[in-house]
Amino acid sequence: MKSARPKVLHALAGRSLLQHVLNAVAGLSADRTLVIVGHGADAVRASVEGQGITCLLQEPQLGTGHAVQQAVPQLPDAGTTLVLNGDVPLIEPATAAALVTACGGQRLALLTVELADPGGYGRIVRDAAGQVLGIVEHKDASPEQRAISEIYSGILAAPTAWLKRAVMALSNRNAQKEYYLTDIVAAAVAEGVPVVATQARDETEVLGVNSPAQLADLERRFQRRRAEELMEGRGVRLADPARFDLRGTLECGQDVEIDVGCVFEGRVVLGDGARIGAHCVLRDARIDAGATIHPFTHIEGAHVGAGALVGPYARLRPGAELGVEVHIGNFVEVKNSTLGAGAKANHLAYLGDSEVGERVNYGAGSITANYDGANKLRTVIGADVHVGSNCVLIAPVTIGEGATIGGGSTITKDAPAGQLTVARAKQVSIEGWTRPKKAKK
Repeated sequence: MKSARPKVLHALAGRSLLQHVLNAVAGLSADRTLVIVGHGADAVRASVEGQGITCLLQEPQLGTGHAVQQAVPQLPDAGTTLVLNGDVPLIEPATAAALVTACGGQRLALLTVELADPGGYGRIVRDAAGQVLGIVEHKDASPEQRAISEIYSGILAAPTAWLKRAVMALSNRNAQKEYYLTDIVAAAVAEGVPVVATQARDETEVLGVNSPAQLADLERRFQRRRAEELMEGRGVRLADPARFDLRGTLECGQDVEIDVGCVFEGRVVLGDGARIGAHCVLRDARIDAGATIHPFTHIEGAHVGAGALVGPYARLRPGAELGVEVHIGNFVEVKNSTLGAGAKANHLAYLGDSEVGERVNYGAGSITANYDGANKLRTVIGADVHVGSNCVLIAPVTIGEGATIGGGSTITKDAPAGQLTVARAKQVSIEGWTRPKKAKK
């Protein structure tokens, strides 16, 4: 990977490769989950802390069989053991469950797939009747064996008691001087343990990551799959499925439209008829029915009410709550504030730690000064208030309902309802004043 980061901690769709694998098998109700760690062991351990997982150190790293040998003391003498690879992130939960079922505590079950280009993978070797005889690693395969297109994914399920014996009997007599887990297939055939193969739905499930290019390829495959699910399952209109990124969960109502280059992180909910413009980033957000998010808008931890208009180039930070048909325009930032129905802040403004009433018109260049250097303080703006351009509302302050704040005012005291409040210095023109001039060299 040409990186200081352990490979299994590189991110795909916002989660580490390892976490994808763990999530895929979380529903199997395993008695225990063991993670074999080696390179970057401390970082890998820290990434799964608190998930009820036991990490076991493989040092030195002498192959896949040697890795499983580290788990043998932790394995019971009955049941089924499922072995997965931390750098093969996109196995589907249903596929993992089918493999466990195929094993049934009695058979060695291998997950295989047909690849157009099987280079680098272990090949499945069968007899004339189609029975699995073994797996030969790419480096050790003959030219005839390299022509085989069915490959072993590196994922298997085996009777636990037999697996414990088989991995401890492995030899390292091969080109790499390593203990190959694949050699247990030949051992199973020799001992009369039934060997069965379950095929993955497609190659995406079993593709591993060994380079940044392969990681990028898997990212696009993953995103294309998510895009197809949204289009086919919910009728979402994606302007271009190839330019769509989901790094969490996305729930969509009917008639949702998503333009190009959008990124969805955490949990995002889009109501019926919501429209998301190009190159928006939404994280942990809820957008209600009929709302429009214009291009280049960033929304995090916020709720946008029905029929609201946001952006372009707007930013909603955590705690922003926009009511029905609120308008937030270009270069407006809202943080930890509620805006009542029909309120408008159309350009170049900041609202932080504020309560804004219905139908408020908040002028260009106006801000709430909500931080005194130690504390965050609130501003309350009543319904139907008009705040002129370039005003500073210094919290804590309350603007009464229907009040008007004259442009350019710095408000430090409560403004009464229904009145015009102006707080700015008297304009002065100085006759005869000249600008400073640079001294000539």
